[in-house]
Amino acid sequence: MRRLLKPLWFLLAVLFLVEAWLWDRLAPVVAGIVGLLPWAEWSKKLAALIKRLPPLAVAALFIVPASLLLPVKLLALWLLANEHWFMAVGLLVVAKMLGLGVTAYLFELCREKLLELPWFAWLYRRLLEIRAWAHRQTEPARRAVRSAIAAVRLRLGLNGQLRRRISLLRRRTRRFG
Repeated sequence: MRRLLKPLWFLLAVLFLVEAWLWDRLAPVVAGIVGLLPWAEWSKKLAALIKRLPPLAVAALFIVPASLLLPVKLLALWLLANEHWFMAVGLLVVAKMLGLGVTAYLFELCREKLLELPWFAWLYRRLLEIRAWAHRQTEPARRAVRSAIAAVRLRLGLNGQLRRRISLLRRRTRRFG
């Protein structure tokens, strides 16, 4: 039985790490977008408000992104029901990325307050433990993939050539940036 469950645990670990990777990558993107838009002042006011709120009220803030995306997800379901598969999947992907990005950004603003809640601190530690577990579960496969990619690059002679091209491209973009 344990042998049969191993692929399932591996798949769950990969899915968890993909979600964690997206979380890590999308929070700075949303923060950057907020910094570019005229919402930067609004963002500062939100951060100040969060500092004044009690921790439980801060936890309730996470209902906002989910509730704002609910109509979008319902529209995607309607599109699925009417056989607009690509539009529905595209809309769901955009909603997922947007929701994850906004939630990650909001979490960065709220983390200190949320960790004041004992149940949340416990849950946060458990999630960090699960993330470490997922890394351990997938490490042999990730090592094998990295090794295979290195072997293909070596065989095709791309290692040095690719690095030189990337370095040249970086220098050119720095001149214009």
